[in-house]
This record gives sequence, structure tokens and C-alpha cells, in this order.
Amino acid sequence: MNPDRLRARLLAWYDDSARDLPWRVGPGETAQGVRADPYRVWLSEVMLQQTTVPHAAPYFLKFTARWPTVSDLAAEDDAEVMAAWAGLGYYARARNLLACARVVAREHGGVFPDTEERLRALPGFGPYTAAAVAAIAFDRPANVVDGNVERVMARLHAVETPLPDAKPELKALAAGLVRDERPGDWAQALMDLGATICRPKAPLCERCPIAQACAARAGGRPETYPRKTPKAERPRRHGVAYVLTRGGEVALVRRPAKGLLGGMLGLPTSDWRSQPFSAAEARAAAPVSADWRAAGEIEHVFTHFSLTLVLMRAEGEADDVIWTPRSGLQALPSVFLKAARAGLGNLL
Repeated sequence: MNPDRLRARLLAWYDDSARDLPWRVGPGETAQGVRADPYRVWLSEVMLQQTTVPHAAPYFLKFTARWPTVSDLAAEDDAEVMAAWAGLGYYARARNLLACARVVAREHGGVFPDTEERLRALPGFGPYTAAAVAAIAFDRPANVVDGNVERVMARLHAVETPLPDAKPELKALAAGLVRDERPGDWAQALMDLGATICRPKAPLCERCPIAQACAARAGGRPETYPRKTPKAERPRRHGVAYVLTRGGEVALVRRPAKGLLGGMLGLPTSDWRSQPFSAAEARAAAPVSADWRAAGEIEHVFTHFSLTLVLMRAEGEADDVIWTPRSGLQALPSVFLKAARAGLGNLL
């Protein structure tokens, strides 16, 4: 199937089957000249990095209701935005989000640049995000390649090179299908195909509008593409989290601005290291002197390591902490919410 015929089939499918997403201007509206808001496109793309659509959508709706423009977001306190981000993970994204919003507000009058090159100059704008915003918001013929698009390209061409080494080849294959015609719709059509039809484990080949062009389907095992290099075993770290209560309040601390979970509120913890903590070490690392008692442990998985947190609980006083009602703990990052629930006996 030649590239132009493939594009026509996929765009026709997208016209009929595009997902209804809170940040999306659908193909019917686009055909009538309606353009997507760059702020909403950018915000959705940042939220969707390493996050599913069902999980990101409620956050997107809350953010855009509270901060309807990039200038509104730029004017907000860091702590408020970080708290609103809690639960989305990868908290460096929230810091970059604020940094970018403030540059757009301060240096661009609250208006996003409209080319891929100028978008790349903004904080937190990598190649993918710049291409996505350029294509979807400004209808620029940019090559938008996420994991869904990589999977579609790998299957269409039966690419044998495993990921991540295959990324340049897959990006080049996707670039061969980019045209000046409907670049925003094309980018979203590929994403939708990968998300709803060309799925990782159970592709719905019988529903695919371009199945006739798929080399992996012709080979009989499309689900085995893209090929992947075996993952190295995820290292494990150990730490101690301290649940200090004062009546109905729990002691929290603000984590350093840089590093994992930077700028977020969390339970006081020890350092995280490769070896488990003994009971004596756990008590010695406590933030204040108190009658600390063991309260179980939790497991949590981050991108690059797994974490075992031993929990210690005590009633007492402390300076330099943020006393927070138990009802306020719901906004904690997931690792600390999990630890607080376990340490308090799920009494949240």
C-alpha cells in the first residue's frame, strides 16, 4: 500500500472513530477551522507522559478549571501546583511545567511560540512535546512519535531491531508519512490507532484500517512487535518512613526542590540505601525523640528502582514540620499516601 493511500485510510478511520478527549479538538471541528488551544495541548501532553488517559483526564479537568490559561498557572505558588499534581508521579514534570508557564507568560506575553524549533527552547520541551504541540495546536507538519506510534511503525514494517535501539529507525519510518495535509489530525490518528486498535498485547487487527499494509500481521505474530531488549533487574532500595501524630494531625515535611519527589510534601524519612535498616538504625534516624514503634512496611515501585519502606509510628511534638489533618493526606504522592495509610492502620 503506497503511503498516500495508507494516510487516506487512516485519516478516514480517524474521522469516524476519534477518541473524545477533554483536551482534543475533534476532526469535525478542525475541518471547520477550529484550532486547539496550545496551552491545553501542552498541559495534556505533559500529564500523559508515563500516565494513562483515564488517570490523567481528571487532573487535566481540575487544572484547567483552576488555571484556565498559561498565565494563570504561571502566577500560582509552587506549592499549590505541586499539591495539585500529587498522584500523577514524575514530579520533575510539575517543576518544568511551572518553569515553562512562567517563561511563556513573562517572555512571550502568555502566547506559545508556533514552531517546533521555538517550542524546543522552552523549559521541559523535548523533541516529542515540541512536535506534538506544533502539529496539534499549530498544524505544523511535525513528526510526532510516542510509544503508540513506535509500536504501529514497528508492526507496519516488521522492524526486527529491538527497542530502544530501534527508535531512530522507527522515527524515520514515521517521518516518511508526514505531510502538509492535516498534520495535527494525522498525529492524533496514529496515536489513537496505537491506543485502541494496535494495542501492545492484543492487537485488534480485524478492525485496523491499514491491516493490509502490516508486515507483522502478514507474518502471523504482530503482538511480538516491537522487539524489546530484555530489561535489567530493577535495583532495590530500603528506607524508613516516620508517621508522627499529634492527635488527629500528622507531621509532614517539604522535600528538597531537586531530586526524586522534589518540592513535594511527604512523611519524614531516612536516606534510601541498598541495605535494609536494623531496628536500632531505624530509631536512630528518626526526626525527633519519641516512643517509636514498628508499624509494618510497604513496597513501592519507581521507574528505576523498587523501594521497601519500614514504617515507624509515634505520638509526639516536633518543630520544623507541617502538621496536617489526616483528611489532607490524600494529596500526598502515592508512595507517602501508601505509607501513611499503612502506618495509621488505614484510618484515613
